[in-house]
Amino acid sequence: MSHIAATDDLFYNRAGLERARIEAIVEETLHGADDGELFLEYCQSESLSFDDGRLKSASFDTSQGFGLRSVAGEAAGYAHASELSEAAIRRAAKAVRAVLAGYGGTMAEGPTRTNRTLYTDANPLSGVAFEAKVALLSEIDAYARGRDPRVRQVSVSLAGEWQAVQIVRVGGERSADIRPLVRLNVAVVVGDGERMESGSYGGGGRITFDTLIAPAYWRHAVDEALRQALVNLEAIEAPAGEMPVVLGPGWPGILLHEAIGHGLEGDFNRKKTSAFAGLMGERVAAPGVTVVDDGTLPTRRGSLTIDDEGTPSQCTTLIEDGILVGYMQDRQNARLMGMTPTGNGRRQSYAHIPIPRMTNTYMLAGDKDPDEIIAAVGNGLYAANFGGGQVDITSGKFVFSCTEAYLIENGRKGPPVKGATLIGNGPDVLTRVRMIGNDMKLDDGIGTCGKDGQGVPVGVGQPTLLVERLTVGGTAA
Repeated sequence: MSHIAATDDLFYNRAGLERARIEAIVEETLHGADDGELFLEYCQSESLSFDDGRLKSASFDTSQGFGLRSVAGEAAGYAHASELSEAAIRRAAKAVRAVLAGYGGTMAEGPTRTNRTLYTDANPLSGVAFEAKVALLSEIDAYARGRDPRVRQVSVSLAGEWQAVQIVRVGGERSADIRPLVRLNVAVVVGDGERMESGSYGGGGRITFDTLIAPAYWRHAVDEALRQALVNLEAIEAPAGEMPVVLGPGWPGILLHEAIGHGLEGDFNRKKTSAFAGLMGERVAAPGVTVVDDGTLPTRRGSLTIDDEGTPSQCTTLIEDGILVGYMQDRQNARLMGMTPTGNGRRQSYAHIPIPRMTNTYMLAGDKDPDEIIAAVGNGLYAANFGGGQVDITSGKFVFSCTEAYLIENGRKGPPVKGATLIGNGPDVLTRVRMIGNDMKLDDGIGTCGKDGQGVPVGVGQPTLLVERLTVGGTAA
């Protein structure tokens, strides 16, 4: 069954809506607008948390609703409701037409169509029984505790979601997508005497639970969380000061996402609040630095067959060999900037208006062996994993905490350190990249990005990188 047919069954047959009447409301509402759509959504989600040897929480939720938007120049009218009825949509139509009073626009052409599929449309929540999921979490807990006598605490969570969307535009244009999403997280606390340290691992994607419940997968998750915790148990205090920093492959790309990626979203550049505003075609990074946002990677957490405006996702080159060549665009900001939508119009749910958002943002590989990169550093820091961070979009300044890091001593990876933070400026860091590894890696499927109060799943990635100079905040006396 096609996604259109499947979502027709959800939104028209089951909800009791008459398609022709709904399309007529959309046509009438958006007369004279520059753009707009009716966004229909049905979503099931489930979450289980296992802590201290017992099931701590379990939740299951079903939600549905619509969002109706009209766009007039830089203004947008938006109304939403959890009630899927013709009466509710008509009330919303009256509200969003207020932005069109006295305005006469020309409706933009609709998105191109796509028949590709990047992930299964199977519902992961119904594929594995609830009792089996609880048993799995218990088994993971027991395995982790049996791995090392120093394990003090184990926390495991399993989450899944199945989202179906249909986008209705003027002229009866419709597009639809069905999106699964699953995630497994394991956190381990180890102790030696009075000292305790933690480690964690998470993974997932637009797949079913079958991958996550395979013993090889979840045992790797436990082993990796335990390894990180034991590394931190041996860690010494981190030094402070300006020094060369080598960033590991994969999840450290979160620094790229936060410190650079947000600054390359269309709305920040149209409003000139980004550190990259007005720099199109100019060098913004060291030679060899190429950054893309790619929503077309099969089964990845940040991937989308179509975005939440109906535009097919694509691979958008943002920085090419150090030159700024593109922004991530939704339809409204692309039109206002005279550019083309890139499939980055995303929303958290029907209750949110679409805005430019990243999908899977990563730096392409270079030609250096990772060991060669570390050997090129006399003394510095190797940052293997990151936790939380903060960034100021306008200035590009960021602060990130390392959850796994090591000293580099005489060109070799030395002892682990704890308490290290990286402090810098995103655009400035790009110009200080001196070596790029040949080991580009994507994260394991855990990213969630926040912007304007909305959270959406994303992916990040990068190869091993040498930044010649970066400020490290440490805890060593």
